[in-house]
Amino acid sequence: MIRQSYFLLVVIVFLMASAASAEDAARKKVLLFGIDGCRPDALRTAETPHLDQLIRDGAFADDTQILGERYRDNDTVSGPGWSSILTGVWADKHGVNGNEFRQPNYEEYPHFFRRIKDAQPSAFTASLATWAPITEKIVTAADVSRQLREPKESYGKGDEAVAAEAVRLLREENPTAMFVYLGNVDETGHVHGFHPSVEPYVAEIETVDRLVGTVLQALRERPSHGEEDWLILVGTDHGGQGTGHGDGQNVPEILNGFLIASGPAAARGKIEQPTYIVDIVPTALAHLGIDIDPAWKLDGRPVGLRKN
Repeated sequence: MIRQSYFLLVVIVFLMASAASAEDAARKKVLLFGIDGCRPDALRTAETPHLDQLIRDGAFADDTQILGERYRDNDTVSGPGWSSILTGVWADKHGVNGNEFRQPNYEEYPHFFRRIKDAQPSAFTASLATWAPITEKIVTAADVSRQLREPKESYGKGDEAVAAEAVRLLREENPTAMFVYLGNVDETGHVHGFHPSVEPYVAEIETVDRLVGTVLQALRERPSHGEEDWLILVGTDHGGQGTGHGDGQNVPEILNGFLIASGPAAARGKIEQPTYIVDIVPTALAHLGIDIDPAWKLDGRPVGLRKN
C-alpha cells in the first residue's frame, strides 16, 4: 500500500511538472523584425524611438557580421543573407550563394519554423514579407506565410501592409513565432545611397521605426500580454556602399549589420562577444525552450539572453 501511494505521488509530481513545463513553453514567444539593407551607423543617425527603446530594454550589437570565418564565397545580397538569418547556417550549407537560388538545400537546413513545429506541433508561426523569394523559396512550416507586395507595387506600400497584417495577427491569433520583413530601407539605398548622410535613406529607417512601433503597440495590447514572455529580435541581412551591396566580402560598410535582442529574457547592454546573422535562429530557439540538436549543424549560437 505504501509502495502504491509512493508511485501515485511520483506520477502526480511528474504530471504537475509536465503541465508547468508546457505552460511555460506556451508563454514564450518570438517576434523577429528583418530590416533589409540597414546600416548600423545610419540606424544610430536616424530618429528611431521604438528601436531605441528595444535597445534600452535588451542587448545590442552594432557589428554583427553577415559572413562567417569558414565560408565567405557567397555574394553579399539578400538571397544568402536571409537564408542564413532564417536557417542559422552559412551559405555553404543552405546552398544559396546569390539571388538566383540555383541549388538551395533547405531540406537539410530548413527555415527555423520547421524546428519550432517539430518540437511544438501546436505552435502558430507566421511570416510576412515584401521580398517574394522569402515567401516563395525560403519559408517552410508556417501556418501563415504572406507576400504582401504586388510585383509593381512600391516596397514602402508593401511594408505598410506587412505591419498592418502583423497587427491583425497579434490581435486575432496567438502566434508563437512571427517574422516581419520590411524591405524599403534597402530599396531606398539602391536609389539614393546607403549612408548615414543620405537623407532619404535615414528617413526611411525612421519610417520603418514607426511601423515597428505600431506592431509593438499591438503586442502590448494583447489581453494575454501580461502572461506572455516575448523576445523581440531585430536584424538586417547586409549594409551597403554607394547604391549597392554586391561583392562586398571585404567592405566593412556592407559586412557590418546589427542585432537587437529585447524583452524580459534578454540581457542588458552591448553584446561583447562577436555576433553573426546565423545567431538569430539559435537565440530564438533557445528562448522558446527548444533544445538545439547537434545533428542540425547550426553555425550560430544563442546570444543576448540572460543567464539562468
